[in-house]
Amino acid sequence: MAMGAADVVPGVSGGTIAFISGIYEELITSINNVNLSLLKTLRTEGFKAFWTKVNGNFLLSLLVGIAISILSLAKFISWLLENQPIPLWSFFFGLVLASIFLVGKEINKWNLGTILTLILGAAIAYYITTLPPSKNTDSLVYLFFSGALAICAMILPGISGAFILVLLGSYKTILDAVHERDLKIVITVGLGAIFGLLSFAKLLKWMFTHYKNSTLSLLTGFIAGSLNKIWPWKEILETKLYGEKLVVLKEQNISPYAFEGDPQIMFAILLAITGFSLIFILEKLATKK
Repeated sequence: MAMGAADVVPGVSGGTIAFISGIYEELITSINNVNLSLLKTLRTEGFKAFWTKVNGNFLLSLLVGIAISILSLAKFISWLLENQPIPLWSFFFGLVLASIFLVGKEINKWNLGTILTLILGAAIAYYITTLPPSKNTDSLVYLFFSGALAICAMILPGISGAFILVLLGSYKTILDAVHERDLKIVITVGLGAIFGLLSFAKLLKWMFTHYKNSTLSLLTGFIAGSLNKIWPWKEILETKLYGEKLVVLKEQNISPYAFEGDPQIMFAILLAITGFSLIFILEKLATKK
């Protein structure tokens, strides 16, 4: 449910929440198990063996939680984004900031390589958050790869899939296709997402198996670099209306003291501390269990 809530917020990745909750590696492994051999298992060994191999209980629980969260929280979080953006971003800022320490703690051996990888990850994520959006496009090949890249971003901690679609210029096309039930575009993007998910999961699994410390430091860097996107006090420079959805195309971070209107500093600090503390409380509960 927390992953679903995070995916509703542009700039926050469900992958970050998966990492915080300690299910990230199991998620990658489970996705990696989805292949054509599952059909053979289903045919020769039956549904029970198929369900066990695909880690069905885990994936079903996760998908149901995400779906419930998106359906129940989407309107509420959208309302908060519009009416109470500073408190919401402050909470997520504290949450993501704490996750840097949590993920970084998993790195067993720090050396020059892991430090450089962390800096590289942070630089890449920061650079992505500063990119201007591309012009809208409706090429099916382009939309296929947009779907693949967006789903990869969604399972990477620190990078938002929806934000990637805005950058690629595919956001409006996909949003319109969903509203207008344009199955050709929806199926193309869906196939791209499946392709991206299955192929990227294999790469991540390989990286975790052979270069776990470097992979963790790279992901820690991604999370650190994404903080630029979720800084609570911003000055909006350019927006665009996509159907009924207003998307910010260009903005810049500013000091709370330079913010026009009520910066809600004390409330923001309180919520950031709450978000920060929540991560370590969850970790303690998980360890205890």
